[in-house]
Amino acid sequence: MLIKENKIWDMSENLATPEGAFLNRRELMKAAGIGGLSLGIGGFMSSSAFAEVDPTADLYPAKRNEAFVLDRGLTPEDVNLKYNNFYEFGSHKQIYNNAQKLQTRPWEVMIDGMVEKPMTIGFDDLVRKMPLEERLYRHRCVEAWSMTIPWSGFALKELVKLANPLSSAKFVKMETFHDPKMASGQKQAWYPWAYTECLSIEEATNDLAFMVTGAYGKPLAKQFGAPLRLALPWKYGFKSIKSIVKISFVEKMPKSFWETLNGSEYGFWANVNPKYDHPRWSQATERVLHTGKRVPTLIYNGYGDQVASMYSSLKGRTAFF
Repeated sequence: MLIKENKIWDMSENLATPEGAFLNRRELMKAAGIGGLSLGIGGFMSSSAFAEVDPTADLYPAKRNEAFVLDRGLTPEDVNLKYNNFYEFGSHKQIYNNAQKLQTRPWEVMIDGMVEKPMTIGFDDLVRKMPLEERLYRHRCVEAWSMTIPWSGFALKELVKLANPLSSAKFVKMETFHDPKMASGQKQAWYPWAYTECLSIEEATNDLAFMVTGAYGKPLAKQFGAPLRLALPWKYGFKSIKSIVKISFVEKMPKSFWETLNGSEYGFWANVNPKYDHPRWSQATERVLHTGKRVPTLIYNGYGDQVASMYSSLKGRTAFF
């Protein structure tokens, strides 16, 4: 039996988009005969982010998991769609136009390393093997801004189960695509492409670790990291790798993209902690997008009850940067 505890991020249901509204939207779209095409917001969605028909559109909106709620309203979709980090396509925030060059089909995910049977699986096949759901999550950036997002996808532990790693596998290494012809940001040679992120097995199998395939009741927009990205709500956003093409189970802790670039600022664990400033700015507060407010930063971004025990043996600054 699921016993729901009130967490610090809980909010009343009237602040979240009701499930029925999403379901009604699906029925309206079917009736109109437009299937997976987006109705759009102010014309933006239909003209760019979802102009292509997604072969998994029938899976959305996914049923919301009511165990994951928030202490604040959702960031409006049009705000989230136009405020993104995606270094493969450039280093500025208004990256959504450049990100439309991302080709998401065909898309395959390789699973290798210390597993029972290495495999390469098409994304469209993978997503249909998994139990999809919607979760409302915080997202906190190391740049000290935050947003809230209704992600759709599946628990990372389900993918770990599919991979069936050997007992000697201690870490999960993820990589994104590397295609400088498509993604102009990857022509910047000083970055250690391809983008790589790493988790311990314990982190990867934590209930909060989430493989994202959609948002706002639709397949994932390209600027969000389509078709498959990671969401780790208790860590800084740069730990949530986008557009994943490879997942490897390894014995030794590998270095991630930002740790390789500057390990003193972006270490492997990189957990949210208001007591430890970034070397160049404070982490004590965060700017909540679209509200004009700054609020105190919460340890582990408010998810400490679920994750703090994983780091109890770690001491000092390395636990957070």
